[in-house]
Amino acid sequence: MRWLRAWGPVIFWAAVISLFSTRYFSSEMTGRYIFPFLRWLLPHARTRTLLRIHHFIRKSGHVTEYFIFGLFVLRGFRYGRAGWRWSWAGAALLVCVALAALDEYHQSFVPGRTATPWDSLIDTCGAAAALALAWLFLRRRKHPSPETELH
Repeated sequence: MRWLRAWGPVIFWAAVISLFSTRYFSSEMTGRYIFPFLRWLLPHARTRTLLRIHHFIRKSGHVTEYFIFGLFVLRGFRYGRAGWRWSWAGAALLVCVALAALDEYHQSFVPGRTATPWDSLIDTCGAAAALALAWLFLRRRKHPSPETELH
């Protein structure tokens, strides 16, 4: 049961990422909803501008997915232990890179989806950002500022 508490969120989020890799979340499919919303929000914007915003939203989704995944994987390695170890962060990043590559490989077989190493790089950046933020947060908790010690 301890293992499931540590790694259950990782498995769940990997499944969510896998769901987002289906044809139901292709650019064409998300565009059916996002593009009309953007057209309503920005009625005078050029189509080219709206397409760029849609593209940015989709790439932001990659960052967000793997930011969350990176935190869950780090949590799995840290489960029940305090502090920070670079080995946990390195292992977490490797897991994230592996899933990003596997996810892109999977997309190469999905109709309406394309596989690109750039998306894997974006995914990896999202995970790395999560790990960097976690390091900063844990470092700050370990060494509180003088102002927080007074209260």
